[in-house]
Amino acid sequence: MTVLRSILLFVVAAVAEIGGAWLVFVATFQPDPNFGRILAAYGGVFVAGSLAWGMALDGFRPDRFDLLGAALCLVGVAVIMYAPRAS
Repeated sequence: MTVLRSILLFVVAAVAEIGGAWLVFVATFQPDPNFGRILAAYGGVFVAGSLAWGMALDGFRPDRFDLLGAALCLVGVAVIMYAPRAS
């Protein structure tokens, strides 16, 4: 039940975050016209930034899995945003 509750909370938070992102949002200044792509990539930046924020302001010390997950997210950002695509 705890896992189900956690997943539900993540879904609700995602809906609130993504819904709010459709409003005035810095990511809209990205040169890519596909906001869905930009928002997906921002998610990876958000993950890594959240860990860094926790380290800087909350004394959080990430373990190797936190760091690996953040690195994977940033690789995902690079693939989503900067992979060569046909025009």
